[in-house]
Amino acid sequence: MCCAKSDHKEARTNKVTELEALLEEKTKLEETYLNQVKYARADLENLQKHIQSRIDEGVTREKKRMIIQILPVAEEVDLALEESKKTKEPTLLEGMEMVRKKLWKALICEGLCPIEAVGKPFDPHMHEAMQEVVTCDYPDGTVVQEIRKGYLLNGKVLRPSLVKVASSRNSVKDNEVKGNEK
Repeated sequence: MCCAKSDHKEARTNKVTELEALLEEKTKLEETYLNQVKYARADLENLQKHIQSRIDEGVTREKKRMIIQILPVAEEVDLALEESKKTKEPTLLEGMEMVRKKLWKALICEGLCPIEAVGKPFDPHMHEAMQEVVTCDYPDGTVVQEIRKGYLLNGKVLRPSLVKVASSRNSVKDNEVKGNEK
């Protein structure tokens, strides 16, 4: 009987050892699967962010393209409104003003903003200098006239302003002297 108890005890110990080894193996396998799921989840989140970024870029690009096409129309409506003021027809004026307001409101709602140029320092990122004007009325490098309005779209330059920039007579003469020295 003593041997039977000992064999039974040894069998239970072997079974417990076997079960512990199996549990350890299953735990490692579970950890491997859990890590794979975590990596897959992170990859999926990164993919979703990347896709959303590409969608946002596409929407922005198409919005910019559309606004660039509509902008000359809006400016022509402004010119037409100015011309219609000469006719002094109140119905035509009222209709043109309504169209103008709706068109510009739609553009502004999409993030379009005019660049303020006249009286501001020349900024090569926002202005394109078309001419240098000799004047004592403005400091050097100040925009004195806007030839074509410039616009920002969501804070980025969509179209730079075409401008005339002030220059004092001294700086023009200095440049001429420097040019002759070369």
